[in-house]
Amino acid sequence: MSLLRELTELVQSVFTAQGLDPSYGDVVVSQRPDLCQFQCNGALPLAKKAGKNPRELATALAAALNDDHRIALADVAGPGFLNISVEDDFLAEQSAQLTAGNHFGIEAKNQQVIVDYGGPNIAKSLHVGHLRPAVIGESVKRLYRFARYDAIGDVHLGDWGLPMGQLIAAIEDASPELPYFADGAATSEGPYPTESPVTIEDLEELYPQASARCKEDKAFAAKAQQATLALQKGHLGYRALWNHFRTLSVADMTAIYAELGVHFELWLGEASVADDMAPMIEKLVANQIAQESDGALIIDVADPKDKKELPPFMLQNSRGGYSYATSDLATIEQRVKGPAPHAIVYVTDARQSLHFQQLFRAADKAKMAPASTQLIHASHGMVTGKDNKPFKTRDGKLPRLGELVADAQKLAAAQIEENNLAEDLSETERASVIELVGLAALTYGELSNHRTTNYIFDLEKFTELKGQTGPYLQYVAVRIKSALQKAADAGLHAGTLGAATCDEERNVQLELTKLPEIVERAVAGNAPNIIAEYSYVLAATFNRFYDKCHILSEPNAETQQSWLALLETTQSIFTAILDILLIQVPEKM
Repeated sequence: MSLLRELTELVQSVFTAQGLDPSYGDVVVSQRPDLCQFQCNGALPLAKKAGKNPRELATALAAALNDDHRIALADVAGPGFLNISVEDDFLAEQSAQLTAGNHFGIEAKNQQVIVDYGGPNIAKSLHVGHLRPAVIGESVKRLYRFARYDAIGDVHLGDWGLPMGQLIAAIEDASPELPYFADGAATSEGPYPTESPVTIEDLEELYPQASARCKEDKAFAAKAQQATLALQKGHLGYRALWNHFRTLSVADMTAIYAELGVHFELWLGEASVADDMAPMIEKLVANQIAQESDGALIIDVADPKDKKELPPFMLQNSRGGYSYATSDLATIEQRVKGPAPHAIVYVTDARQSLHFQQLFRAADKAKMAPASTQLIHASHGMVTGKDNKPFKTRDGKLPRLGELVADAQKLAAAQIEENNLAEDLSETERASVIELVGLAALTYGELSNHRTTNYIFDLEKFTELKGQTGPYLQYVAVRIKSALQKAADAGLHAGTLGAATCDEERNVQLELTKLPEIVERAVAGNAPNIIAEYSYVLAATFNRFYDKCHILSEPNAETQQSWLALLETTQSIFTAILDILLIQVPEKM
């Protein structure tokens, strides 16, 4: 049980003993740490409801709390606020219990959460626009896992729409002799070549050319649409060619995502439900949930209470083709087969908010998912340049993700050299540190902002070794690791984490005990920035303690062993929350 929850139960029991409603006994972290550690504001509204004097009521409650061995002082402030501070030995016990095998005081949920993030289109290079959904989504997945949910990530590739038809049409125009386009290829199982006729570089060049050509050449646009429909209807030659597109793209994406620390348990996409869409639509039509409109099939998702008109959800266009909306609905149906997940969280651009509003309405109307499954759109804003416009290179293109990683590592190397760090490391070790510091700069620069906001992409600021940055957090983590290593080399060892000897030590313990509620709040909002803020506060609080208390030269053995225990507890928690933020800690720095 967390410290805050234990205090709440204590105060609620005091309320009950006084014949008062215990629901008013919630305890929160004090907004005035100079006066107390915790506070309860329930006496004010409760006194008003009971027709009593709030200060007198609060005074009686404080007197009862002071009889408990865990409370150092409970008193009354203002018109009836309960101020509470705990005994130092109780605080030390609570801090030590966080790492005593109970997973930081967080209970197992035994529920699955599917995080849908990344969402790149195959045959296109990953660029800065893919940074946010990848990093936020990975962090959200890790956050749920830390909160002890069974969380899995699905990249949900864009691999089945018009871009595929455009590529097929372009390749057929350039190389009509390929077997994928031969007479009878639509129904022929081949064999088709095992080696792709195009490279990933070819695809990245072909796609924008084909897309631009569709806007200027009506005949080619019609050919691309026909190819898309044929692919979706099962053209075997096209599917063999499409398999090459997908294989090349996934290999390329996997490498770039891995550099960022982003890993998907599922590499599914729109095509994974290709054979499910037609029967799903038949069922929706039979149940009168889907209806025809101008030759298309739609689901009316409007509600009389809507303040703005909500367009219908498109299942099938007038040509018989499917859109990503159709595959998204079929994907929900696929994901809830078997034990229904607790939640499906979609991490995508805020500009897709209308689509997800329509999708969730359509899923609800079609009863695609049980009421126990939450469908959540965890939207995010844009990455902007210093001019507050969408971040682009000087030639107006979106920077590639791999290039951003390389740029971050170059700046990290400059910072490390400027601050005379990693000087005693080998070239291999130094290169590893630079890689980790560059990645931490990128991921913390992203995650320290609330996902719904636009943020300025400023690599120079992100790579600084001071202030609220990833490299600063790594520096603090290495500082803890180094202190523990020096203690071990000197034959010193941790003992029992004891009562604080000074404010700086007490503040570290208080900060550590906030962890369960911090995680709970971050999960509730799908908000890794709450963890990012907490990590910085914990680092700064620890640094003040470390600068004040000279652990290795402390003459009192019991105090020294307690301080080393506090270092171990802090290291365990700090490393764990940095992992949520995709930050790895170097061995040295």
